[in-house]
Amino acid sequence: MPLIARLLASAADWFGAPAAAAPDLAGPAIAAAALLVHVARVDGSLAPVEHERLARLLHGGGLAASPAEALALIGRAIAVDDETRDFADLVARVGRDAPEAERLGLLGMAWAIAAADGTVHEFEDDLVWRLGQLLGFDDAAIAASRAIALAAQAPQGAAP
Repeated sequence: MPLIARLLASAADWFGAPAAAAPDLAGPAIAAAALLVHVARVDGSLAPVEHERLARLLHGGGLAASPAEALALIGRAIAVDDETRDFADLVARVGRDAPEAERLGLLGMAWAIAAADGTVHEFEDDLVWRLGQLLGFDDAAIAASRAIALAAQAPQGAAP
């Protein structure tokens, strides 16, 4: 049993609360979080601004029920990313047959992570573009997702 699950179970015992169900650490949510971590770390590190944006996206995007759960998910996603030999394996765990809206949401989150520091660098751009292809989107859909995500990141009055 993972440490987080043991801690939650112990806390439930101590305070008489029902134990929370353990999150699915092998399912699509952890794979999606690991993909986002991979995008954030493509330049070699997970910068604080990327970590903060990732936590907000995981919580706001419904992959984590609370900010604390988002932080725990990031920790596990880092481990999963470290253990994964091929980026495409994570995409396969998310599933190309997932609903299009979910896949587009993930792609938009990836663009938002890539732009977290204010610039989408070449490696980030290439990686997120490849993610879009692996998720089953054509170039037009990937470009549209990029434009939407970057426009949402741009300060008021600034061009993306």
